[in-house]
Amino acid sequence: MKELRFAIIGTGFWARYQLAAWREVPGARCVALYNRTRAKAEALAREFGGPAVYDDAEQLLQREKPDFIDIITDVDTHSRFVHLAAAYTTPVICQKPMAPSIAEAEKMIAVCSAENVPLSVHENWRWQTPIRELKKVLDAGVIGPVFRARIDYCNSFPVFDNQPFLKTVEQFIIADMGSHILDLARFLFGEAARLYAQTHQITPGIAGEDVASVMLRMQSGATVVVNLSYASRVEHDRFPETFIHVEGELGSVELAPNCRLRVTTESVTETRRCPPPDYDWGDPRYALVHSSIVACHRNLLNALQTNTAPETSAADNLKTLKLVQAAYDSACTKQAVETF
Repeated sequence: MKELRFAIIGTGFWARYQLAAWREVPGARCVALYNRTRAKAEALAREFGGPAVYDDAEQLLQREKPDFIDIITDVDTHSRFVHLAAAYTTPVICQKPMAPSIAEAEKMIAVCSAENVPLSVHENWRWQTPIRELKKVLDAGVIGPVFRARIDYCNSFPVFDNQPFLKTVEQFIIADMGSHILDLARFLFGEAARLYAQTHQITPGIAGEDVASVMLRMQSGATVVVNLSYASRVEHDRFPETFIHVEGELGSVELAPNCRLRVTTESVTETRRCPPPDYDWGDPRYALVHSSIVACHRNLLNALQTNTAPETSAADNLKTLKLVQAAYDSACTKQAVETF
């Protein structure tokens, strides 16, 4: 495959891991970094061997002419950079959530479509090793048709200590982690027909919700419950692991703590570990997440090289964004919401 030259837009906390993950994927080479605070881009450039540095994104596109850009900035800036890239017919990878509203996301998709510019979303949660292994079990039909499932992302990680600004965000855990976990529900079980959501504020002094439960009725007929929490003190408090339990007509499958996958049928329960790959640049506490960035990048790069759609195209991710909005609508109205 032809090597593609790319630029990173935004050099904050996650950019270092994004760039390190790109180095694990043959066929992609970073040629430039942009940040509005030039010193931050310069620091990352020194760490990674000297990509060109810019504090003007349009100047970067004019001079470097990258084959694609990877936007790793705050959600409120995504639209501006996507519109700029479309003006220069430069393919775009954008961090999740794609946009702060469905209307804005649809505008981003429309402008890229008008210029025939590929737009995809870096949605890495579904690329975690144990989750991909669970998906294989479902696809193999080992437990038969699924009728009920539960996805739990519940821990007491001190998210507000690490990122104090999150205390002021009025829509928090559904917009932030729900973007990941509702996308995961779609990945595993297909599209939802309706949902019902309830939220809670447990941590004192925050503006948004730090606990949410979303019940989805899938188009397949299955019931899927998604539980989200940063206020749960539980026995297996293993941030950032996601625990999943799926019941089918012939058995069940469970993604349990420490990446253990248990498959139960009429005659036997089989258990195995599905640990993620280990990368020397990754933080061991975030190994599941950091390794999934590499797998996500492979899929996105292959799509760009072959002019095909990745798993997490913008059009696909828009469906997840609509579930996020529907969850907030349901929590506000205290009513179930039809989603498709």
